[in-house]
Amino acid sequence: MKKNLLRWAIAAALIPALAVAADAPVQLNPKAVAFDLPAQIPWQEVKAIPGLRIANLAGDASKPGELYVQMIHWPPHTMSHPHYHANARYITVLSGTWWVGTGSKFDPDKTVPMPAGTFVTHFAHEIHYDGAKDGEAVIEIVGIGPAAQIPAEEK
Repeated sequence: MKKNLLRWAIAAALIPALAVAADAPVQLNPKAVAFDLPAQIPWQEVKAIPGLRIANLAGDASKPGELYVQMIHWPPHTMSHPHYHANARYITVLSGTWWVGTGSKFDPDKTVPMPAGTFVTHFAHEIHYDGAKDGEAVIEIVGIGPAAQIPAEEK
């Protein structure tokens, strides 16, 4: 009987220690995985379009031949004007609705809505414009640098 009581006492003493161990945060191997939580993503304001923010996630979009990944936050009522890029860009709409138009005449009424989850390709040297209308939109862009925006608006 004393043996059983001793076993129960030991088990009772270990339960809180096991519970604390179970609540300990899991540590990922930084050689295997790197991540930034949303609050850690370094957003920067873009002076050319007030309110537009960009986050460079990987690579350098200014370097020729370098793969880059960016996120762009479009605030409501913000659009780019007709332009093109030297290289193709691959875009995923992460949240909101992003609006896309083509051609050298800027006409927001002739844009097409791209809801969250949509995958878009901007082909090299093809004129387009895009942005957000009544709500914000966040997109992710993957491309090969340089990612310069070349104006192409017909006035």
